[in-house]
Amino acid sequence: MKTIIEPFRIKVVEPIKLTTRQQREDVLRKAGFNVFSIRAEDVLIDLLTDSGTGAMSSEQWAGIMRGDESYAGATSFFRFYDRVHELTGFEHVLPTHQGRASERILFEVLVREGMVVPNNNHFDTTRANVEHSGGEAVDLVIDEGHDPKSQHPFKGNMSIEKLEQLFEKVGPDRIPLVMLTVTNNSGGGQPVSMENIRAVRAVCDKHEKPFFLDACRFAENAYFIKLREEGYKDRSVAEIVREMFSYSDGATISAKKDGLVNIGGLLLFRDPDIAGEARNLLILTEGFSTYGGLAGRDLEAIAQGFEEVVHEDYLQYRIRSVAYLGDRLVAAGVPIIEPPGGHAIYIDAATFCSHIPPSGFPGQALVCGLYRHAGIRAVEIGSLMFGGDGATPEMELVRLAIPRRVYTQSHIDYVIEAVLEVFEHRDKLKPLKIIEQPQKLRHFTARLAEVGA
Repeated sequence: MKTIIEPFRIKVVEPIKLTTRQQREDVLRKAGFNVFSIRAEDVLIDLLTDSGTGAMSSEQWAGIMRGDESYAGATSFFRFYDRVHELTGFEHVLPTHQGRASERILFEVLVREGMVVPNNNHFDTTRANVEHSGGEAVDLVIDEGHDPKSQHPFKGNMSIEKLEQLFEKVGPDRIPLVMLTVTNNSGGGQPVSMENIRAVRAVCDKHEKPFFLDACRFAENAYFIKLREEGYKDRSVAEIVREMFSYSDGATISAKKDGLVNIGGLLLFRDPDIAGEARNLLILTEGFSTYGGLAGRDLEAIAQGFEEVVHEDYLQYRIRSVAYLGDRLVAAGVPIIEPPGGHAIYIDAATFCSHIPPSGFPGQALVCGLYRHAGIRAVEIGSLMFGGDGATPEMELVRLAIPRRVYTQSHIDYVIEAVLEVFEHRDKLKPLKIIEQPQKLRHFTARLAEVGA
């Protein structure tokens, strides 16, 4: 059927505020042309991120009511642990307050000055945490991952050839671990195949190095494997998830994505010694090992979220509703990363704003244009996010990240109309310049100004 029906009913509604173009113009200028500095109440459709912005189910809210807030050994922790262990197979499960806390602890334990951490593509906080520990983050996605028009079914794959070349170039002693992000957020939300996961595992075994998944969107990745990879169409998503994790030595997870919650993270290990080091850091900086910076009610919501996220009616709706947005934009000639990813549509801002050079931040110009025109908040993934210290990102992207179970098809139709209208008048988008920025992660707090305004 053509209509994408949401596999849920709406029980509670939250009003959103309609604003005029002049009001949005004033807000944008006050925010220094950085949408991270805009108040949420001034946003009509918020596609800044899918992290922690989803709607929880009635069963998750019921779990919140029964949360055990004991400091140590809470019943809620063991319910959380049992569900995570069942789904992933890991014995050592540490809760954290969110994914970047898991990253910080992992890299503080394993990474030292001068080390190199390969990944298909590091996302912003992952890269920053590697660098904070003195390491260098290296991206090794396959060549098709740099081609917006490539129809490769698993454009998130890591290049095994590039990985082997890196080991040869820097030596195994300088590589403390290998990471693989599923799905590949910085590369357009593209999935990674099971074949590629096994191949990365084989390289790690050859060089006796641990292999970790950045598994924020593990269920979406598993569903793509079910849809696209030979031999998996008759396997359940839960079985595919378990196999994905079986090839890794550990994982960092932001539960704010496929955990279907508003806060929380996980750090998973097989090695008890590494897990012990991480647990000590967790207690020092997050909280005791059975709550890790979370309330018991949060652990209950995550446990239920990990149950619901592998339901295939939900995943079918999730992947199809994102593809609906992408397919409509492609049909109208808007350049995006193809095929559509699992959690977001990534507009090719370099092509969309071909009159703006990378030095003028074409992605951020488009982000500002979408907010100014329609009150839609998106996020730039390009020269502003990754272009500091003389770096040149492979692509200039604008991500339209879809919160889980929040917006209906009519909301998405509004987004489509807005993007097409901005596209029609794209020559009016102006380049930007930075007038104030921090040393790291500048895209969160930098202030900009339009050039020639």
